[in-house]
Amino acid sequence: MEFLKILGIEAENYGAATGNNWLKTTSGDILGVVSPVDGKNVGNVRQASSESYEQVVQTAEKAFLEWRRLPPPKRGEIVRQIGLRVREYKEPLGSLISYEMGKSLQEGLGEVQEMIDICDFAVGQSRMLYGYTMHSERVRHRMYEQYHPLGIVGIVTAFNFPVAVWAWNAMIAAICGNVCLWKPSSLVPFSAIAIQKIIADVLKQNELPEGLFSLVIGKGSVIGETMLSDIRIPLISFTGSVPLGRHAAERVARRLGRTILELSGNNAIIMTESADLQVALPALVFGAVGTAGQRCTTTRRLFVHETLYGRVKMALLKAYKSLRIGSPLDVENHVGPLINKAAVRVFTQAVNDVTAQGGTIIYGGNVLEGEGYESGCYVRPVLAEAENHFPIVQAETFAPILYLIKYKGPVANAIELQNKVKQGLSSAIFTSKVQEAEEFLSCAGSDCGIANVNIGTSGAEIGGAFGGEKETGGGRESGSDAWKAYMRRQTVTINYGTELPLAQGVRFDL
Repeated sequence: MEFLKILGIEAENYGAATGNNWLKTTSGDILGVVSPVDGKNVGNVRQASSESYEQVVQTAEKAFLEWRRLPPPKRGEIVRQIGLRVREYKEPLGSLISYEMGKSLQEGLGEVQEMIDICDFAVGQSRMLYGYTMHSERVRHRMYEQYHPLGIVGIVTAFNFPVAVWAWNAMIAAICGNVCLWKPSSLVPFSAIAIQKIIADVLKQNELPEGLFSLVIGKGSVIGETMLSDIRIPLISFTGSVPLGRHAAERVARRLGRTILELSGNNAIIMTESADLQVALPALVFGAVGTAGQRCTTTRRLFVHETLYGRVKMALLKAYKSLRIGSPLDVENHVGPLINKAAVRVFTQAVNDVTAQGGTIIYGGNVLEGEGYESGCYVRPVLAEAENHFPIVQAETFAPILYLIKYKGPVANAIELQNKVKQGLSSAIFTSKVQEAEEFLSCAGSDCGIANVNIGTSGAEIGGAFGGEKETGGGRESGSDAWKAYMRRQTVTINYGTELPLAQGVRFDL
């Protein structure tokens, strides 16, 4: 395919790089990548070995010593150039993401735009790494806080956002003075390889050292575990499932390192009796079926007031029947495939569990076959009537399954139901009453890291800090003051007098 050639993706590729330098030392294991779009092999990757990992880390350590001394606005200038270069490759990169991962071309292009946007954001942030000043209780003393870079930031990303989540972390970490080591999902390595090649040109043109942005593609049991235990990596940003995130947190905590965790979401929308259905419907459908339900912010539960339930159910049925399912490279299609056949099996089991636990499938649930569906990864999105306490509803199924749940009485009842899950990422309410919206946003309202009014659960903008509570992990990435997570905080006290008074009036006379 033409976009593979443009991006420098070959039939055989190496899985470790320090910038422009692609390391030839490999583990000997070949990673073959199959597209969920058509079931064809995208290409092969020679996975990184322990030896190549060590070389990458040592190179990154040296690069950090130089990069940290560059003034933050100068670092921002490099990130600005990266954003400009990515703009030049938006079309082929968006196509690669769509083909390798299976999300729609529009979403693939949107993900590239998200990377461009975070570059722009980071450029501005590079001039705003602010600390506080405060008054000292001691005469002729001054106090302030400042922030310094950490060193190597390890970034472990999931398959569903092959480049955007890395960019959230890497661009912010870079302007803070850190160097970045990226381990992408083995399901989507070519998007990472393409990005590595794009940014390597910028680093070379600016005569910057190898190791600022490094890549290691390899087995989690080898490369992943080594990263988690490596004391040379003070911060690991991990995106993935709760079990893997818990394991990562425990391994890093054992060496007293830091983690940013972005784990699962069991996101809900509340529709009160005053909700505007015309406004809500597109958000409901896109939130539930966008990226074939494989977003951490996918809408999975829908709480509808009993007075509105019948109308909402019929409107959703009509909308779901109009969905076009097929190749995501065809812009006319709404829904692409799941990432692989293992995901299809999880989807099928979840559909069976719904009925076994007392729910009703009112639409969808089958695996599609025939022309255009040869990969075996296409499914028909599900609408199901269920109860919030069902075990399958309490779990996060990474697939397009939307549970319709009726509630009665005031909005507080729906909020209570929404919060009765272990996850706490994204949430939304559709209402025309300011009292209901404010109740949802209050300390007694949504317990999620993201709370929206009259928009859906997915599609977060980069300007706000992204992340959630409870089993979602508590991490924050991207905008707002998320940059502080990539730096070490230092409190400074300066005595510009000729005496040495102690704090709290303590006397120590010699």
